Amino acid sequence: MISFPNCKINIGLNILGKRKDGYHEINTLMYPVPIHDVLEIIPHKNFSFSSSGLPIPGKYEDNLVIKAYELLKPEFNLAPVHIHLYKNIPMGGGLGGGSSNGAFALKMLNEIFKLNLNERQLQDRALKLGSDCPFFISNCPQLAKGRGEVLEKHPLNLKGSFLMLVNNGIHINTKEAYARVEPKTPNYFIENLVMEPFESWKSDVYNDFEVPTLDKYPDLQTIKDKLYANGAFYAAMTGSGSTMYGLFAEKPSSQLFNFPNGFVQVVAL
Repeated sequence: MISFPNCKINIGLNILGKRKDGYHEINTLMYPVPIHDVLEIIPHKNFSFSSSGLPIPGKYEDNLVIKAYELLKPEFNLAPVHIHLYKNIPMGGGLGGGSSNGAFALKMLNEIFKLNLNERQLQDRALKLGSDCPFFISNCPQLAKGRGEVLEKHPLNLKGSFLMLVNNGIHINTKEAYARVEPKTPNYFIENLVMEPFESWKSDVYNDFEVPTLDKYPDLQTIKDKLYANGAFYAAMTGSGSTMYGLFAEKPSSQLFNFPNGFVQVVAL
């Protein structure tokens, strides 16, 4: 079986407070993006994993597709499989590609082995893999609260718009990004602001990570300014960075940026 795990962007992200469990209380709108990895899972005499495409950092056993299999294996006595992951979504940029891989692996294993887990049951298991993983079970625009696991489908529809993703190769440590943010309750909540005309998003819809991060990395502010200068109706950082994005009414040129160690991608939503 083959599937195509996609990534996401955050449209606004508010850090509301620090929780007793060490996580932060957030409020954000996650929106799926049609840029994909490729994931194949087939029955095999022994469990094995391979990958191609972009090199995947970290330990073999920390990959979320392996953790997804190991999570379900004892519960359902799963037979061995071979998993191959072709990695196309850049890592460490706030796009959630690893989380998507883990969630899609759960959905595929559910289908391959006929486990009959429903959406809620898959989300519960996805949360054990990571805070962003449950989003990719439903894989539609969703408001995410709590530490990201309290999900509510949202009617925002950006169909007909174009998205430009820009990453200049800077790596931002998530723990350090949180340390630079002072949690607060916003005057207005994202779920309402995004239903206002796009013209209001530039001043009203914001990511709490953005100001301290762009202060520390001014090249990211330059990217954001250039996105607006070239016609974006909204530009922002996704997640804790460092990927910046612009939303356009007309398709922008992918030649606006050129980063040897980064990436620039344009897709229709």
